[in-house]
Amino acid sequence: MSETSRLTPSLLALAALFTAAGITHFAAPQFFERIVPPALPLSARTATLISGAAELMGGLSLLHPGTRPVARWGLLALLLTVFPANIYMAQDPQKFGVPAWVAWVRLPLQPLLMWLVWRAGRQRDQSP
Repeated sequence: MSETSRLTPSLLALAALFTAAGITHFAAPQFFERIVPPALPLSARTATLISGAAELMGGLSLLHPGTRPVARWGLLALLLTVFPANIYMAQDPQKFGVPAWVAWVRLPLQPLLMWLVWRAGRQRDQSP
C-alpha cells in the first residue's frame, strides 16, 4: 500500500474533525451564525450552511486517496475564508459566550490546521 493511500491515525483524526464540524454547522447552526462577521455579503445562515457543507465534504474527501488532493485545496481555502470569523469572535468573545482565551487560542490553531491539511492532502512520490 502506498503512502498516498494509507489512512493514518492523524489523517483519520483530521477527517473526523472536519466531518464533525461540518455536521455541527447543520445540527446546531446558531453559534456559527453568530460569529459570521456582519460585513459579509451573505446571510449568516447561508455562510454557515456553505462552510458546513465544505467542512463535511472536505473531511470525507480526506478519506479517499483519489479525492485527498482536492480536499487539501478545498479545506485550505475554507480555513482562509473562515479566519475572519475567528478574528471577529476574538475581538469580543463575551458576545459569543466563550472565554477570551478560547477565542484567542483559535487564531494560532488555524495555521496549524492548515499545515496538517497541507500534509494530509499532498501527493507523494510513489517510486521506491
